[in-house]
Amino acid sequence: MKEKFQLEFNLSNVSINVLWTSISTPVGLSEWFADKVAVDGENKNEFTFYWGKSFQKAILVNNRLDSYVKFRWDEDRQDPVKPYFELRISIMELTNEVVLTVTDFAEPEDKDDSIKLWSNQIEDLKTAIGL
Repeated sequence: MKEKFQLEFNLSNVSINVLWTSISTPVGLSEWFADKVAVDGENKNEFTFYWGKSFQKAILVNNRLDSYVKFRWDEDRQDPVKPYFELRISIMELTNEVVLTVTDFAEPEDKDDSIKLWSNQIEDLKTAIGL
């Protein structure tokens, strides 16, 4: 059974607008998360993520402007745990630093690999937004 985990990444000196575009739009996600991201022409909440010749579909479950996006992989629709992945932007009150919190689910034996993958992906994000 998949388990939930969260990771926090400090992203100093980043514009919220730039970060929001990078985590919530197909163009932005294509710069760091996948090789290509497309939105279904009829269902604007259905995203397809491409990596080379493979792809995965996800539904945009929820979002709030400049705050968070939450996706559920198509393959997880029937999972009773209701796994998802979420990218949430927040501001640290004392330091005014921008923090990106990643929430995801993984099988216990895959959790370390998932954490490493997210860490690498966020490094790609930092490069894409000029950090």
